[in-house]
Amino acid sequence: MKRITLLLALLMAGFAFGQDFNSAISSYLNNNRTQLGLLAEDVQEFSIKSQAFSKSMQVHTVHLTQQYNGIDIFNSTSSFAVRNGVVVHAATSFVQDVANKVNTTNPSVTPETAIGKAAQALGIEAPTGLELLEANGTSFLYSNGNISLNEIPVSLVYQTTNEGNLRLAWDLSIYIKDASHYYSVRIDAQDGELLNTLDWVVSCTFGEGDHVHATDTSNESSLLFKNDATAISFVAGGGAQYRVYAMPLSNPNDGPDTLVTSPEDGTASPFGWHDTDGVGGAEFEITRGNNVWAQEDQNANNGVGASPDGGATLNFDFPYLLDEQPANYVDAATTNLFYWNNIIHDVTYHYGFDEANGNFQENNYGNGGAGSDSVNADAQDGGGINNANFGTPPDGSNPRMQMFLWDPAGLVELLTINNGPLAGAYTGVAANYGGPLPAAPLTEDLVVVEDDDSGSSSDPNDACDTLTNGGDLNGKIAVIRRGECEFGFKSLAAENAGAVAVIMVNNVPGDPIVMGGGVNGGSVTIPCFMVNSTDGEAIIAELLGGNTVNGTIQDVPLGPNLDGDLDNEIVAHEYAHGISNRLTGGPNNTGCLGNDEQMGEGWSDYLGLILTMQATDQPEDIRGLAAYAAGQGINGSGIREAPYSTDFAINDFTYADTNNNVSQPHGIGFVWATMLWDLTWALIDEYGFDEDIYNGTGGNNIAFQLVMDGMKLQPCNPGFVTGRDAIIEADELANGGANRCLIWTAFANRGLGFSADQGSQFSRTDQVEAFDLPADCSLGAEDNNFDNNFRIYPNPSNGIINIDSVVSLGTTEVSIYDMNGRRVFMQSMELGNRSTIDASGITTGVYLIKIDGGNYTHTAKLIIQ
Repeated sequence: MKRITLLLALLMAGFAFGQDFNSAISSYLNNNRTQLGLLAEDVQEFSIKSQAFSKSMQVHTVHLTQQYNGIDIFNSTSSFAVRNGVVVHAATSFVQDVANKVNTTNPSVTPETAIGKAAQALGIEAPTGLELLEANGTSFLYSNGNISLNEIPVSLVYQTTNEGNLRLAWDLSIYIKDASHYYSVRIDAQDGELLNTLDWVVSCTFGEGDHVHATDTSNESSLLFKNDATAISFVAGGGAQYRVYAMPLSNPNDGPDTLVTSPEDGTASPFGWHDTDGVGGAEFEITRGNNVWAQEDQNANNGVGASPDGGATLNFDFPYLLDEQPANYVDAATTNLFYWNNIIHDVTYHYGFDEANGNFQENNYGNGGAGSDSVNADAQDGGGINNANFGTPPDGSNPRMQMFLWDPAGLVELLTINNGPLAGAYTGVAANYGGPLPAAPLTEDLVVVEDDDSGSSSDPNDACDTLTNGGDLNGKIAVIRRGECEFGFKSLAAENAGAVAVIMVNNVPGDPIVMGGGVNGGSVTIPCFMVNSTDGEAIIAELLGGNTVNGTIQDVPLGPNLDGDLDNEIVAHEYAHGISNRLTGGPNNTGCLGNDEQMGEGWSDYLGLILTMQATDQPEDIRGLAAYAAGQGINGSGIREAPYSTDFAINDFTYADTNNNVSQPHGIGFVWATMLWDLTWALIDEYGFDEDIYNGTGGNNIAFQLVMDGMKLQPCNPGFVTGRDAIIEADELANGGANRCLIWTAFANRGLGFSADQGSQFSRTDQVEAFDLPADCSLGAEDNNFDNNFRIYPNPSNGIINIDSVVSLGTTEVSIYDMNGRRVFMQSMELGNRSTIDASGITTGVYLIKIDGGNYTHTAKLIIQ
């Protein structure tokens, strides 16, 4: 017993696998505190909260919190990478001059009173029957007080104020009973004031604002597939069977359901998906196991709902009745939800989201971390519509995924043009604001709006400025081009001029979207819908040509609700909130993504995209996130500001757009995911695509690993620049910087270049974009200094070495010398933009590589691993 106690004490002190992280980090902080702007006393106290080994980077990632007088400073979490007892990377969030910023060390408010103050400030009922369950120094655990789904932990911290001071506060969390919010709050320990609130439940609300949560293309059920096929079955091995829309399908429009057998990964789930005791044999015959418990929650009580039963043979083969209401295929939907939660668990395990890094498992099988935290996944949850969410408490407490049904908003023939060369039926998508589309035909002439361009918009037909033809709109159907202002603003302007309906014309390629009304949408009472740019521009051209266009608008009844459980991108998106929250700041602090410029929605979109990539995909393809749930077909543009694509004609968003040109947080995340998507395709162009998502070596695998590792390396409350730098550092640690300039180029192409400035990560209005590269990545033909004209990579290398040259240099001799000056390799070659040599026969060591072109030479250090 004494030996176990000592071991635990050593681990808590920062010792693991023979490494003293406390000493390594203390040494680093003291040696670098001047550069960090810290005082000696600022770095004297810290508490290591977690450490985990990263196989890809060959480092221990250590997350620690700054302390004063033994009390944590809330969200001062810093990330360190330690290799062989030395800090090789640090991303610090230490507060400067702590001693002069704290207000007190003694609380006046009791922890029980703090719970009551928190409930009052949050607008929930007062706690009753609070009972103290545990007490340990300045940390306490109370019963749920009939206001929380979980017990309520309370501990003393220092909370940073807007002025930069530190106030002693009670840190506590309340998971309200309908599971819609999991509040993490700080209550002033002197006067009971609410100082700070975070919500561990991340919701992905549908339809907020002009550009947000767009929709396209018809709800085509499962009749149209990328690959024309009928429902089939295949066997991957003996064992449990699940009828699902299997990876890499994104939804039922992407391919048929299949019956898969034993899809579990032997490394990530060594005892299968229905185990919890670590002994051979399933503990559950329902959709429950070590990684997830999937059940329906149609009555939204967050209790124990029904789970499909696979029987002793674990055969979960249930039909998808997609032409009926989702309640008629709840067992199938729950099975798909169970399958995808497990797939995501198993795949991300291989990229470093394992037990020690805070993944979601009941039994951690002795691999570190805190167990008892598998995902509670609620299928067809009755607590919402057009939405999904994921609540992520710290390691050791169960997260909850809630998947809702979605309205069948899709493309239908809402408009008929009655005369002229454009006569015929046209599809559109109704807005989520304004009056209902008319049940009886509404027939009027169409009129395109004209404005005076007095504001920031230069388009005279987008109704973003003062209308100049308001009289012509009276009693007519207004035609407006999508532009820089809110849909609700321009629609209301047309209604105020007397228009009886609004047809919005999309201004980007692809199908129309579901419009959010923004600030003014609630005042609009006339029906509004959008048509695609091709159809809409033809209508505008006809009207501007002086021709009369008469149209009829009529509502078309839609089919049954759509089930978010079948939109695999949404399932992955929600699960990824848990990943990003536990990797950023470490598994014991899931409140590190509450700042204005945080990119949580971006990492979530990215996981949905990367897990559903197929070998036939192309970088320019339209990838619309959550197209199925939004009522779209195969080529739907999804629910974001634009589809994901490397083609700027389809998606031209850059870093500058995060300055209030997109929504928060979804639009900000969309811009980040756009950059990650470009980076992924750049790496695929370099290394190819590998269909093996678990153990592949393609550019997609490399990109995925860098993104996961970047989250581990970045500090609490990251902005785009710190997120970018963490990915570059991950490549340095894992690959010797082999992809450094490629990564820089991908980010710079979207405005996150070398000179980009994120300003304060707590502000979303001070970002400055730049498109430049670091000097060593910016080879220019006008540069006559040959030392600047070569890039030799990867370095360290396995012997296959690339040499980039600014210009073609003719016959050149490339030699490699050992440290004794002996030449061990020589090759004559024509150096052009990129050349490759194979020196794989050289043994491991440090060498000099020399490029000799007669009238110039270039020498560099080379490491062979």
